Amino acid sequence: MSGPAAFIRRFDLVRLTRYGFASAAALVVDMGVFLVLLSMSTAAAPASALAYSTGIVTHWLISSRAVFRDTVAKRGPLRTRQKVLFAGSALVGLAVTTTVVGVGDMAGIDPRYAKLIAIVMSFAATWLLRSKVVFRHIP
Repeated sequence: MSGPAAFIRRFDLVRLTRYGFASAAALVVDMGVFLVLLSMSTAAAPASALAYSTGIVTHWLISSRAVFRDTVAKRGPLRTRQKVLFAGSALVGLAVTTTVVGVGDMAGIDPRYAKLIAIVMSFAATWLLRSKVVFRHIP
């Protein structure tokens, strides 16, 4: 395949790869903060919420500067809108993760394996939302 279609597919693959790295970095920050907070005797639920929030901020910073830099809005109302949609997509990812792990646990699946499945499903859901809604190219 050559021409514009090949370029678009290659560009999307590069963007998806960058998004994968951004997701991995956010996951490292999330887990790192979570483990530090747990070591400081913070209760698990608040530690998880704060850690997840730091992961969201990390993902926004990387996504808006390295993954979707050509479609991130300039400062102002459109940028605020993107941030709100980004946070909403993170909540969708959280809901997917919680649901998959919960259902997996009820079905007798080891929660660690359910979490791995949830990570893949959450990644796919947030990638679609962020690439097609949050950072969509507005001509």
